[in-house]
Amino acid sequence: MRALFSAACCVFLFSMTASAQNSPDCRTAIPVCADAPITGTTDGSGDIDDFDPEVITQTGCLEKGSVSSANIENNTGWYVFRAGTDGQIGFDIEALPVNPGSPITAEWDFALYGPFDETSGENYCTIVGNGSAQPIRCNYEYNDTGFTGIGVNPVDGRVGAPFVKQSQNTYDEWLNVTAGEIYYLYINNYNTNFDEDPESFILTFTGSSVDADQDSALDCTLRDEFLGLDIVACEGDPDIVLSALNSPVGPSISNIVWELDADDDGTYETVLATGAGQTELTVSSPNSGRYRVTIQSTFGTTITDDILITFYGTPVVDEVVIIDDLVHSDQTDPYNVEIVPLGDGNYEYSLNGGEYQDDPVFYDVPPGVNEVVINDKNGCGTSDPYHFLVVGYPKFFTPNGDNVHDNWNVYGIEQLNNPVVYIFDRYGKLLKQMDLNTGWDGTFNGRELPSSDYWFRLDYDRDDEGVLVARSVRRHFSLVR
Repeated sequence: MRALFSAACCVFLFSMTASAQNSPDCRTAIPVCADAPITGTTDGSGDIDDFDPEVITQTGCLEKGSVSSANIENNTGWYVFRAGTDGQIGFDIEALPVNPGSPITAEWDFALYGPFDETSGENYCTIVGNGSAQPIRCNYEYNDTGFTGIGVNPVDGRVGAPFVKQSQNTYDEWLNVTAGEIYYLYINNYNTNFDEDPESFILTFTGSSVDADQDSALDCTLRDEFLGLDIVACEGDPDIVLSALNSPVGPSISNIVWELDADDDGTYETVLATGAGQTELTVSSPNSGRYRVTIQSTFGTTITDDILITFYGTPVVDEVVIIDDLVHSDQTDPYNVEIVPLGDGNYEYSLNGGEYQDDPVFYDVPPGVNEVVINDKNGCGTSDPYHFLVVGYPKFFTPNGDNVHDNWNVYGIEQLNNPVVYIFDRYGKLLKQMDLNTGWDGTFNGRELPSSDYWFRLDYDRDDEGVLVARSVRRHFSLVR
């Protein structure tokens, strides 16, 4: 359940300029709406590394500003908004002086990421930070008008254009959105004054959608989720700081209660903190659960919000289920397996060094020893290689002395009960009888046989619910020289 109000004075609160606390963490980006300008503030060097420095300086636009030494994450704020209608969206970021009448010292830059949706299961902030999600709009140009953003610069009328390094255009192209899409806006103050005086800006949304109806252009219900969207994080990630000051009542607080539902089953079994001064709650790895805050305001209203925080560890292969091979089914070709992970992260799977796939079931798996790894798509790591055996026969072999496929045999034959293999030529002549420890090198009476198709019969006993049942497999394979 998201933000509930016990009185209607929130209308008064939203009629004023919204003043949001700064969130330097992408994971706790502040939900915003277009119905009023937002006053943002940064007051110190960013202490949360949202970006992988080894990746982000090689990709995207963040390192391509006019000043080559530009600090990517210096004095930062993160915001999130959701499109309420289809249409055109832009925004202005206006620099403000520290004190009225004093010169502007801030140099604001931005990057916009999206579109995302809430059903994809992606950890948005992880894929933003590791460079796999690129900014769709950004600007790190020197700002000589005090404005940067998307659309049209209100000072000189310069129209936004695709980002070009050293173009001195601080505006990017309009954004065409579809209702329901989610976007993350990263705002950075490159030229911080480092004197601990907060530097502020005004964020105002623009565009034809806003002109038509600023109340519906962006989904204002998202702002009720003032703790931010549900968070997927990795074990060992930095602490997550939740703020009650981002609620619509702002600092007008008479009491705060933080609670935890560790199992996310609807029962908040633990009270974590209470009191008007408990404006922040720090959540450390690996304490997953649903966190709820209830705020009583000095206006007599009560507002609440909750957020699900899930920490995932490095993936682990629990087991590989052999669906089809000579031991586990009547199907002798192809061989199929299913990878079973330990845990329920957002995983993808790779077999024998091949491309990753979302489906844990692999079809037509080669016989013999195989290797699988699991990758967490949210950036929480990759499992150790896991080896498993598929009992079956290869479709070809190449006895050319290179020590690769030089002999033909039934891989994993030692897993079978009483196995015997007979090899024949195409006319039915018996060429070789094999047991557990021998293979066929492609010869008969010391003479190399030519490239051709050859046949085999495998006799063995299979355990069928405690009863050994005689089985016989007849197939052909190729000798290739």
